[in-house]
Amino acid sequence: MVRFTVLSSGSKGNSSVVTGGRTRILVDCGLSCRELFRRMKLVGEEPETLNAIIITHEHSDHVRGVAVTARKLGIPVYFTEATHQAWTHWLAPRKQMTYAQWLEQYHKEVTERQAEANAAAEEGEPDESDLAEASEDRSFSSEEHHTGAKAPDSFAINSARLKSCPDTKQSFSAAGDAMPEVAPVKAKDPAWLPAVEHFQAGEPFEIGDIRVSPYTIPHDATDPCGFVFCAEGVRMAFATDLGYIPPNVKAQLQGLDLLLLESNHDLEMLRDGPYPWSVKQRVLSRVGHLSNEAAASFLENDYDGHAAYVILAHLSESNNLPELARVTAERALLGRANFATERLLLANQHEPLPPIYF
Repeated sequence: MVRFTVLSSGSKGNSSVVTGGRTRILVDCGLSCRELFRRMKLVGEEPETLNAIIITHEHSDHVRGVAVTARKLGIPVYFTEATHQAWTHWLAPRKQMTYAQWLEQYHKEVTERQAEANAAAEEGEPDESDLAEASEDRSFSSEEHHTGAKAPDSFAINSARLKSCPDTKQSFSAAGDAMPEVAPVKAKDPAWLPAVEHFQAGEPFEIGDIRVSPYTIPHDATDPCGFVFCAEGVRMAFATDLGYIPPNVKAQLQGLDLLLLESNHDLEMLRDGPYPWSVKQRVLSRVGHLSNEAAASFLENDYDGHAAYVILAHLSESNNLPELARVTAERALLGRANFATERLLLANQHEPLPPIYF
């Protein structure tokens, strides 16, 4: 079974779930952990079945809830190395150390924690992971609004994966691979994560039953990526947070079954809107966001018309209207023989879309 669910899309938070076979991937985690779980349950998605989180880029509306969610579920997070580094620095901007120094310190602390856990087990003391779980449950309502995490023990794609945290029966491997124990979490380091995997744009890899093809997009982040996910012959693409659609992106967005495409703003509304001029320039730039008109131009001139569903995403609440985005896209798609109005959907900032099944 293949399923695609948009939980939230917009400047206040972006998250979607891609399901293929026995694997479920959370694409971006821009909602708090509590809100994310609430929305998942609204549409029949079970948070504890998630196998991994994958991140497009480090802007807060895409990573706000990553740390708490990953720790809560004990699942790995996939970044490019540059995005992981930028995210780490974003969490602790006042920490004066290089990424290499931080990485060295992390490995030292992992070893120390594992030794402490082993000693406690030998002495018959309560498992520290149980204490950590109880503490997290007590502080969850306040913690969910702060991105906190700790770094990986493994940085190679498809390297040995870490076992999920003791508070969940979920394991990372959809195929049931055996995994080593992970040291208990200590919340004092905001960059702790149960596990991290690094990938590179242009180098496809697999997460369980889903093949992931990351590609570079033009956006004002450190190393932003879009994704094409393939499972059971179904191809689904994310193309949001990009200032324009260059040839490499156009090539990725062909032969799809589902396309999630940014339609951020109406040009006139943005120019006349409340944003400062500097922000308007940033949004309009080639590393900003796609306008309704730019999305429509792609759909009319470069899109192959293959997808069964087109979802317009990342609509601005200040500089766009759903009706404007829809009408502009519909005009561009009218000449497509297989176009059906009910297959053009608009992602919402405040509520999830019903799951799409293939």
